[in-house]
Amino acid sequence: MKAVFTLIAAIIMMNSCNGQTHQPVIRPATQANRFYTGNAQALAQEVDSFLMQHKGSPQFDNLAALIVPHAGYYYSGNVAASAYMTINPKKTYKRIFLLGPSHSVWLDGASVNTEADYYATPLGNVKVDRETALKLTEDSVFTYHPEAHDNEHCLEVQLPFLQRLFTESVPPIVPIIISTNDFQKLMKMSDVLKPYLNDDNLFIISSDFSHYPTYDDAYEVDARTQRAIESGSVEHLIAAVEKNRRSGKRNLSTSACGQVAIITLMLMCNEQYDIRHLLYQNSGDISGERDRVVGYHAFAFLRPSQAGSQQADSTFTLTSDDKKLLKDIALQSIRDSLDGKPLAAANSSLFTLHSSLKHPCGAFVSLHKQGRLRGCIGHFGEDVPLYEIVAEMARAAAFQDPRFSPVTRDELNDLDIEISVLTPMRRIQSLDEFELHRHGIYIRKGYRSGTYLPQVADEVNWTKEEFVSHCSQDKAGLGWDGWRDAELYVYEAIVF
Repeated sequence: MKAVFTLIAAIIMMNSCNGQTHQPVIRPATQANRFYTGNAQALAQEVDSFLMQHKGSPQFDNLAALIVPHAGYYYSGNVAASAYMTINPKKTYKRIFLLGPSHSVWLDGASVNTEADYYATPLGNVKVDRETALKLTEDSVFTYHPEAHDNEHCLEVQLPFLQRLFTESVPPIVPIIISTNDFQKLMKMSDVLKPYLNDDNLFIISSDFSHYPTYDDAYEVDARTQRAIESGSVEHLIAAVEKNRRSGKRNLSTSACGQVAIITLMLMCNEQYDIRHLLYQNSGDISGERDRVVGYHAFAFLRPSQAGSQQADSTFTLTSDDKKLLKDIALQSIRDSLDGKPLAAANSSLFTLHSSLKHPCGAFVSLHKQGRLRGCIGHFGEDVPLYEIVAEMARAAAFQDPRFSPVTRDELNDLDIEISVLTPMRRIQSLDEFELHRHGIYIRKGYRSGTYLPQVADEVNWTKEEFVSHCSQDKAGLGWDGWRDAELYVYEAIVF
């Protein structure tokens, strides 16, 4: 046995003389005593106290990704903990991908840390999966820029939470910093990373949300961004951010500093994942400051089951209370218009609405008086949350339907309101997934699109293929067979 140890020592010495030893490269804890305390014992206690506030939260074995804030723990630690407590620490992950924005270095791309063997925190070192990091750089969209990682806080602040959660050993991390305005590059990043979006890995997206508006304005713009992320649609997120930018909110510098990392994740998910909003707070909720705040959201992206991906459209439901509330919103919108009031603005109470009412949906509002139509206007699309579109369409049906004179105050008590909600669209790959009379069809190719509502099938005697072909030809302008290489979506109508 002694001879064996002597041989090993000789080999180590020989390799050292030949320059073959590898001293581990440790990226230091540059944010200790800045974004979190540098005292190991105090740090462990602080993180544990945040996590314990969410004890009993559901843990998701099908968890694919989290969106987590990265501000100082005093401000965002509670929201971050709400996300981390959804992780099952007993589940084995091969690696954890950490994606976040660059706060100091412009990259016009992404930098993955291929140099560091470990990331240090006061709680110890976290191993880097350098093999995977190096593999990513085989594609030119991923490079390594040391300056992008040296003093960046957005990934480092996630590590103590992982260390206290995975008490035995944190899975190796792949640290990625993204900084670009090139959408094509984000699409390429998502293509390269998507093969890793499986049950072996976890993705953590580091992002804060609104920066520096007033407290009330933060609740409004962060609610809009929240709904867009919950929709799963990158288009909706970009539209929401642009609407926030044009809103004129004082001191609003961004809706989400990690927007590019969020977009990358959403492109990977391709609207196929169940997105759960976990918690929202802004810095004003912690400090009491109301004039200049930063917003913090936490989201969980859940991997769909095989059955869930086939029945995604049926998961959208409205309770009887939801339906009653939507009718109340419609009537109140008409009353407010008669009183000269604007549509109600988003406020903090909207965060307590059932998630279905905040989901972007299309809807039609029909008004009847003594059994006869008095106005009907609808909006097909998923760019506005349901409760807002019902308020807008009710007002439009009452005052903007060119077939009828505007509704008067004397008519309010005689109006019957009917609402048709179009459930969120689900992309299909085959007509086998389309059910005549149950589903509406939406066809899109390039800038051309068209739809038939489900009830159209009740008015004609077409086969399923004729239904889709007529929509392709008559509505989308793509020709009789144009649907065959177009994007196909289905949805349902809930009428009440």
